Amino acid sequence: MEIYTVTVATGTSEYSGTNNYIFMTLVGEKGESERTLLDNPGLDFCRGAVDTYKVTSHLPLGSLLLVRLEKKRYWVEDNWFCRYVTVEPPGGDKVLTFPCYRWLVGDIKVEIREGIAKTLRDDSLPQLLAHRKTELQERQKTYRWSTWAPGIPRCIDAKTEADLPQDVRFENEKRSDFEHSLNYKLAIRFGKSWNDLDDFKRIFWKLRSPIAEYCMKNWKEDWFFGYQCLNGTNPRMIQRCTKLPKNFSVTANMVQSSMAPRTNLDKELQAGNIYLLDYAIMDGIPTNTINGKPQYIAAPFCLLYQHPDEGLIPIAIQLEQTPGLDTPIFLPKDPPLAWVLAKMWVRHSEFQVFQLLSHLLRTHLVVEVVCVATLRQLPVVHPIYKLLAPHLRYTLEINCRGRTQLLSANGIFKQVVSTGGDGLLILAQREYKVLTYRSLQPHNDFPDRGATLCSHKHINTPLAAGSLANKLSTREELSTLLAVAIFTSTAQHAATNNGQFDWCAWIPNTPCTMRQPPPTDKDAVTMEMIMATLPDVSQSCVQMAITWHLGRTQPDAIALGQYTEEHFTEGRAKELIDKFRTELKEIEDSILRQNEGLDLQYLILLPSRIENSITI
Repeated sequence: MEIYTVTVATGTSEYSGTNNYIFMTLVGEKGESERTLLDNPGLDFCRGAVDTYKVTSHLPLGSLLLVRLEKKRYWVEDNWFCRYVTVEPPGGDKVLTFPCYRWLVGDIKVEIREGIAKTLRDDSLPQLLAHRKTELQERQKTYRWSTWAPGIPRCIDAKTEADLPQDVRFENEKRSDFEHSLNYKLAIRFGKSWNDLDDFKRIFWKLRSPIAEYCMKNWKEDWFFGYQCLNGTNPRMIQRCTKLPKNFSVTANMVQSSMAPRTNLDKELQAGNIYLLDYAIMDGIPTNTINGKPQYIAAPFCLLYQHPDEGLIPIAIQLEQTPGLDTPIFLPKDPPLAWVLAKMWVRHSEFQVFQLLSHLLRTHLVVEVVCVATLRQLPVVHPIYKLLAPHLRYTLEINCRGRTQLLSANGIFKQVVSTGGDGLLILAQREYKVLTYRSLQPHNDFPDRGATLCSHKHINTPLAAGSLANKLSTREELSTLLAVAIFTSTAQHAATNNGQFDWCAWIPNTPCTMRQPPPTDKDAVTMEMIMATLPDVSQSCVQMAITWHLGRTQPDAIALGQYTEEHFTEGRAKELIDKFRTELKEIEDSILRQNEGLDLQYLILLPSRIENSITI
């Protein structure tokens, strides 16, 4: 008789434990152990417990292949989350670890493999090949593709988060916090305008951040406008301009007063000191109607100049793509209210583009494709599954909630955002037509927009046109794809998500909607016009609340490089993880040093503030 010592670790989150019966069978190359009820004196499988048991086998099992766990109902159904199982064979042989990290729901039987990562060609035993096949067949039934809307990436087949399997749902603590924090005062229905800009401070008394307060004090400054183009929630819009667009009717004489001494626009264009924001993608997007009142959008150009003394500053704004008598060029030397309102319109377009394109489409929806594909095509023993699993946590549920709570026909965007309703989908469809694999890679995207000096060659065909091949031919191609997936779900998402309260809490800086059309006469702009254009009291309250809800630090956040689930058991893999953590610490220290003494610090991409996955 052979006696095996097994330990079973239960999850640490709320309701992870169970009072149901748990049975275990060890499956070896030569046979199976006794089916053993795991039952010690006292309570077993409590939250966070690591319990030890003995499992016997009357015959030698040979090399252990699988651990079979069975959960049977006792009185009432009580789901159980198993973290891992370890098995110490008789004779003091090496302890084997079997990662599980899944919920056992209902009367169920699951088989888990030992944790050493293996690809298909590493397996030859019929039992293990059959296990791989069965696992993927079950997953493909559970995780199915669907289409939320034509012309955007495909998604998980789930109408709401309740349709998702328990393994990809929020843990109870996360769900309670999310739903509590989302329960802000949507009952506010004041449709009246604010009286003046200072009135926006009335909703600024409780929810605050240092950057939001700095923004409130400095948002009118031209240098601060330029700063946000580089360090705000959406630094991907700015591009170097060497030739003015034909439909941007600015002239050198118009901007000469913004130039440094002894230079002009043509010289600065040639020198590479002129930059452009072009919101052409907004042109013609259908606008929302809120409480029976039409909202408005614009598709502006904004020219910026890297001034030797003043930094990056806006020097000309055209609010529509088609020039004409009713489309003036706004300049810093114009009446102050006209120039402020023109910048507000640019920032309003910025709100739409960063929320729906840079944030939603380019991170949430792109990573959802990776998530579903991984769950359908890779068994848990596969090294790529083990690598990606920490970066897919909660993504399917937060995307389902986004579709039902934010973007639906009666969601928050429909209530307060100018592109709510049909507009947001059309905007996303336009972007997806031109979204390239290359643009998801920063070392390509930055030089393509003229923001660095390096250049690389890669795929530049839109994803919608099939730029990603069905087959990866080289290790380099695989490495690039994995880097894009991990970067997008971590640093890229943090860059667009985590600062949205900082930059949007002060409503005039980044308004979610505009209630009057763009001005056609610079001399006719008044404070009354501005206040009638900016979001009303109700819209402002919702904008502030939702950007706080989405941009705040999550209470159960797992930082980049930290892993609560140990999918890799190999020593070499653990060494690489430790090395990665050391490098992240060095990056963190470097960022903190660069921020020392700055009034306006950029801390969003501190590794300790970047989540391992898209969870919000």
